[in-house]
Amino acid sequence: MHVPEAAVHVAFLTSAGMGHLNPCLRLASVFLRHGCKVTLIIPKPTVTLAESNLISRLCSSFPHQVTQIDFNITPLDPTTVNTANDPFFLQYETIRRSVHLLSPILSSLSTSLSAIIVDVFLISPILPIVEKMFCPSYIHFTSSARMLSFLAYVSVLADSDPAAQPHPSTFVGDAIHIPGITLPIPRSSVPPPFLLEGVNSFQRMIMEDGRNLKKHDGVFINSFEELEGDAIAALNEGKVVRGLPPVYGIGPLMTCEFENVDEGEKGCMSWIVEWLNERAEGSVVYVSLGNRTETRREQIKDMALGLIECGYSFLWVVKLTRVDREEKEDLEDVLGSELMSKVREKGVVVKEFVEQTKILGHPAVGGFVTHGGWNSVTESIREGVNILIWPQGADQKFNAEVVRMSRVGIWAEEWSWGTQKVVEGKDIAKRIKEMMCNEPLRVKAGEMKEAARKACGIGGSCELIIKRLIKEWKRNAQVS
Repeated sequence: MHVPEAAVHVAFLTSAGMGHLNPCLRLASVFLRHGCKVTLIIPKPTVTLAESNLISRLCSSFPHQVTQIDFNITPLDPTTVNTANDPFFLQYETIRRSVHLLSPILSSLSTSLSAIIVDVFLISPILPIVEKMFCPSYIHFTSSARMLSFLAYVSVLADSDPAAQPHPSTFVGDAIHIPGITLPIPRSSVPPPFLLEGVNSFQRMIMEDGRNLKKHDGVFINSFEELEGDAIAALNEGKVVRGLPPVYGIGPLMTCEFENVDEGEKGCMSWIVEWLNERAEGSVVYVSLGNRTETRREQIKDMALGLIECGYSFLWVVKLTRVDREEKEDLEDVLGSELMSKVREKGVVVKEFVEQTKILGHPAVGGFVTHGGWNSVTESIREGVNILIWPQGADQKFNAEVVRMSRVGIWAEEWSWGTQKVVEGKDIAKRIKEMMCNEPLRVKAGEMKEAARKACGIGGSCELIIKRLIKEWKRNAQVS
């Protein structure tokens, strides 16, 4: 009788927010499709119901391969953390401070682990745990290779500062020249919280995690050769910082079946698809500037004016309140009845959660105005849609530079951060027209779409990397 080979067992420790959870579960599904057993360690409670629903759908799709373990985190007093009232950053910090409670959970697993993959926000806190385990640890990095190179290089910048306690506001100059990375990173592209005077949790995390990257066995990044080959090579060849673990470009991570919501949960998507079906190919501008930060009233008005003036039909996803607040403001209260009427004549406005990949993949959509979150960038590239980036914060200017260098989109750099500057509607309209009418941009986007499909397809770079790692983990198990 043939005794089947023991399955590779991979644990995933997730973080907070759909922007981190969605790509994490997509990566988990890649391992599942290669026959691995997966244990999902889910910090509870989650911030949103959407996160819980997505996890449940993955577990239901692979009932014999996936085990979910709830990790009950210790509540944190928000007044003790400088998180700018952001529920997700509060959750990140809460998870970081609760990670030490993981040991009993990991030791209780019935099957030994081949590897553990943890969210980028847990680079440092997880180390005391994984150092006692007999399996390799990997980081799931949710941004670009350009951003990863910055994180890794921060320790070099800090060490170059003669001050006893180096501070980012002093050791970050006008531009950061990272060895092996195309184009310097201007100070204006660095996430604003990192440069604030005083000390905040984001600064501490970046400073600590940049040094501790070396203590892990690898980094998974949702990117690929044709998009960021030079940056990935610089990281792997020790040009950025010596001693970094391997960086695996396993992108672009594909949309999975478990992401499809049940008919009863589709909400606005049914009528959105019907509306798009009635539009000509490439004629619609899709607009979504993220859902984590509050959009300023001035920005909303100017975006409305720009969309009306640009001359294209549009699908505009806009949220007027933060996730952590109960009160909601109606768009008409911001725009006024006259401007709102003009908006309705030209396009549609959505205030609910949408299936973004389904929208980007619709033939009617010809351009995407985005904040530049890495998931949005890679999803747009995978569908071959022209991009106009208006960064709102975080890593988004790093990502905007990647888009500009790869020639699949436009970065409206003169608009600065969306939270800091008022941009007139006529300027927004001009940039939208430039994006929609740019034929070289469309050709390049189409070429990158094909490269992306090959990278994540059968025999592509993602499959080769995953198969190689699985083989390595099986060999390690035999040696053990």
